[in-house]
Amino acid sequence: MLIERDRKRPMRLIVTTVIFLVVAAMIYKNSMLITTVDTVFQALFTSSKTTGFVHTLMVLTAFLASPKMDILWGLIIAFFLWGFKGKIPAVWALLTLFGGDVLGTIVKHVIKRDRPAQHPVSDTGYSFPSGHVLGFFLIAAIISLVVVPLIRSGATRVIIQLVLIFAVVLVAISRVYLQAHYPSDTFGAMLLAYAWLQFSEGVYVRYAPRLRRWKMTHNSWY
Repeated sequence: MLIERDRKRPMRLIVTTVIFLVVAAMIYKNSMLITTVDTVFQALFTSSKTTGFVHTLMVLTAFLASPKMDILWGLIIAFFLWGFKGKIPAVWALLTLFGGDVLGTIVKHVIKRDRPAQHPVSDTGYSFPSGHVLGFFLIAAIISLVVVPLIRSGATRVIIQLVLIFAVVLVAISRVYLQAHYPSDTFGAMLLAYAWLQFSEGVYVRYAPRLRRWKMTHNSWY
């Protein structure tokens, strides 16, 4: 099975959820600590430039990690998994991505944090957590968990894992750089995505073997 049982998974879920709830509560209460941290990191990563390589890279990164593109990446991953008889992982990948997006949307409407004053006009809705970071984190995790293990070369697997980590960090930086989110929005998105991933992995371990009894997925590996 691609995702194995892990006794530490429930603890990781609990700890990450608690940290996320603390951060969310501080943002909801407009904590001075969160405001100070955001100000410091915004000074490091934001820029008023609208030209140059760095700006172009940030805009491209934000586009490729947008919620709509995340759905496209998820569908592409699921399509190829299904084609190679990975029907159960394909279903799990889509449910993990869509479930995470729904959860993120619910949190946005609970916290109702406004975006930074200089945010791009194209970025609408509430700010916490970052939908870009949340969705792309889950895409990277799905690739890491159900695609990378299929690669035979150990060196290639390590390189892909490192690239995925770098990509997630770059997406987070791009959202702050473009002033679409506060730094804590991106950090909160990572926490929420990781907590949801732990829950989703637990569901996979519990129910993936049962799905082989279904006619549609009986010949799937998992």
